Amino acid sequence: MRIPDLDLDLLRCFVTVAEQGGFTAAGSALGLTQSAISLKVKRLEDLVRRPVFQRTSRRVALTREGETLLAYARRMLALNDEAVRRLVAPPVAGRLRLGVADHFVPRSLAPMLARFATTYPEVRLEVEVGRSHELRAKQAKGGLDLVLGKRRDGETAGVPIWTETVVWAAAADWQPPEGRPLPLALLPEGCMFRERALAALARAGMGFEAVFTCDSLLGLAAAAQAGFALTVLGRSGFPPGLREVPGLPPLGVVEMAVFGDETGRSQVVAPLVGLIRDSLAA
Repeated sequence: MRIPDLDLDLLRCFVTVAEQGGFTAAGSALGLTQSAISLKVKRLEDLVRRPVFQRTSRRVALTREGETLLAYARRMLALNDEAVRRLVAPPVAGRLRLGVADHFVPRSLAPMLARFATTYPEVRLEVEVGRSHELRAKQAKGGLDLVLGKRRDGETAGVPIWTETVVWAAAADWQPPEGRPLPLALLPEGCMFRERALAALARAGMGFEAVFTCDSLLGLAAAAQAGFALTVLGRSGFPPGLREVPGLPPLGVVEMAVFGDETGRSQVVAPLVGLIRDSLAA
């Protein structure tokens, strides 16, 4: 049997439907009619010989085969877009001072920066890792060009690129101390994760004490790995040796966003923002 070639245009349509949650929304995002979107999805299903969506009167959901295809489609589109930027887009050169919140680092910072350096060797990229509010304050004063950081609750500044679930984390064998407040390892005051954790425990009427305060995420992880304290992390950034602790007040989600030249006015900023989105999608 001849293996068919997947059409990137069809894959882009498929991914957009999955991300937008419906054919009408995908049509608006791509500038196409709903019927055109339906036709493209049907052509893709004919190619893979499997249904990729379950359609009901109320919603569109991925089938099991659709979930498998979505992961591949995102990777294929990311590689395509990277190749186009490298070969077709105008040469990009210059200097970019980038601030990155430490909670973003464990997930994808190093691979993303490596891909950017390979794709745009003429760009001088300077990276500073720190706490979101401190990096944003420095960017506002002109010390940084762009910041990848956390949006505060209710904030509208910046362009969101990733939604992260915030969870309680501790060593695998950690148990809450009987008859004593929960020992916490937290970043210093001003950290959104710290504020959210303390507020959640206070609302639940649970006793707590901050027994370990550290500017470094690695330091918090070390304290938790040693069984000294409970800490708070983004779910995707778990270091080895930690587990999610159930039964405690939920901490919700936080948005990671790009602050600075979000509209891509700079020829250096636009490719980096695009690559960040591609890396997270993949």
